[in-house]
Amino acid sequence: MMTHDEMIKKMLENPLIKAEYEALEEEFSFFDKLIEARHQSGMTQAEIAESMGTEIQTVIRLESGLKNRKKSPSVAMLQKYAEAVGCRLEIRLVRG
Repeated sequence: MMTHDEMIKKMLENPLIKAEYEALEEEFSFFDKLIEARHQSGMTQAEIAESMGTEIQTVIRLESGLKNRKKSPSVAMLQKYAEAVGCRLEIRLVRG
């Protein structure tokens, strides 16, 4: 049986899959940073939800944002999350 990393490596050999994966890389990275900030804060998803004044399902959906692309999180929701984990949200436009 293949490990997760081996499976990803094999899948990325396909140019179409690789192009889609690279197109989503920044978004994957952003949601990874949300989870990393939560871990660094030492808080659970339930504690973050309480701090944000929302339900745990909202935090779960926020952290797994790529699974349901029907609705992107609002800036206000991201700011609440950032504050709950002791961070500041920064949004920048960078010329490529």
